[in-house]
Amino acid sequence: MAEPAAFSLAASPLGAPLPQGTAAFGTDGIRGRVGSQITPALALQLGYWCGQVLPQGGPILLGSDSRSSGPMLVAALAAGLTAAGREVLDLGLCPTPAVPGAIRQLGGSGGLMVSASHNPPHDNGIKVFGACGAKLGKQQQAAIEAGLHGVGQDHKGFCGSGRLQQRPDLMQDYQQRLLESVGAARLDGCRIVLDLCWGSASSCGEALFRALGADLTVLHGAPDGNRINQGCGSTHLEPLQQAVIAQGAAMGFAFDGDADRMLAVDGRGRIVDGDQILYLWGQALMAESALPGNRIVATVMSNLGFERAWQASGGVLERTAVGDQYVYAAMEELGAALGGEQSGHILSARHGMSGDGLLTALQVATLIEAQGGSLTDWMDGSFQPYPQKLVNVTVPDQGRRTGWQSCEPLQEAVHQAETAMQGCGRVLVRASGTEPLLRVMVEAAEQSDVDHWSQQLAALADRYLNAA
Repeated sequence: MAEPAAFSLAASPLGAPLPQGTAAFGTDGIRGRVGSQITPALALQLGYWCGQVLPQGGPILLGSDSRSSGPMLVAALAAGLTAAGREVLDLGLCPTPAVPGAIRQLGGSGGLMVSASHNPPHDNGIKVFGACGAKLGKQQQAAIEAGLHGVGQDHKGFCGSGRLQQRPDLMQDYQQRLLESVGAARLDGCRIVLDLCWGSASSCGEALFRALGADLTVLHGAPDGNRINQGCGSTHLEPLQQAVIAQGAAMGFAFDGDADRMLAVDGRGRIVDGDQILYLWGQALMAESALPGNRIVATVMSNLGFERAWQASGGVLERTAVGDQYVYAAMEELGAALGGEQSGHILSARHGMSGDGLLTALQVATLIEAQGGSLTDWMDGSFQPYPQKLVNVTVPDQGRRTGWQSCEPLQEAVHQAETAMQGCGRVLVRASGTEPLLRVMVEAAEQSDVDHWSQQLAALADRYLNAA
């Protein structure tokens, strides 16, 4: 492939190119602190270059979660896209999966979602989708970043003839698709608690479950950009656990800020994570002969207890790197019907391959009701997870964080831990793709091993990677 031609934005209506390293796609788009890493200038240029790189012919969809900085970034993205001559359709407040759904429905050229997922309110981010509705591939990401840094390829120039339309009506189509996904199933009288996290799920979560007849209790149910993810949602399950027990509910569901992930709680307050959801949903699909090769795709974070239980039931577990785009790619390559992450990001080939927390919650709830049991019974018959602990070590220096493998004392300690656990445990160390964190995960058959090695490895990482 030819080298991209140099192109200076200095004389462009969009202003000068961004400094090298200003924008970088992580494991889930571009994300960071609003005002320093995420700015209107970045969004303007990102919109423009997305307009240049995404294929022509169809509209580009926009959506956002409830963050207070969302309208500012949506306006800047729309300005950049229309400057590139693109037609832009704005869904407004919506779950992330509504964007790829609308792309497929309308034959769109791509889409952008303004959200920082589970991050705190002061952060925001931008996820970019291609024409097929999947997260943008590496080649297109590289082309966009080249433009942002003043090196354009096949640059079509400033146009300014695009147009922006507000299309909140597309959310009705999204909701209808979710209801159709459960067929004739009902939840009449089923007592359920929803934690909508002050975020995207507040756009339609309550309406969906009420349409199926559920007896609902709703927590954090209004859009509030100043409180999104604060002490609630899928990263803070305590309020949901307490409400489920207090209400005598059959189950509860908690979502993250943009509702592409979900974690559940059973009637006893036990957490049903993504591994449990994959195992239980996978068993149901296997019983229907609807799981090709009895294969599930998961990531390196999935519990070893899950893997061994699934293999013992006759299943095959394929592991990928962390990130739903890697799960998606493996599912496409292998023809798998189900995959996902321990964090609650679940992909179903039958339902469009977009991680959708609301869809997953509806599937779990209606499946339980159809079986005539309870989520508690379902959990009682599930696998026993290995004790697992994840420690986040703040490492501001990106080079040290991403290059942690060059730290010999840390590498040696990882080897010692794995040797000591004698095949009954594992260690995973990785740099976060969305935050300045090194994630240290240890799981083992014995809790004492987990506690000992996670503490020791995290301390070593902090000592050597943050040394002056």
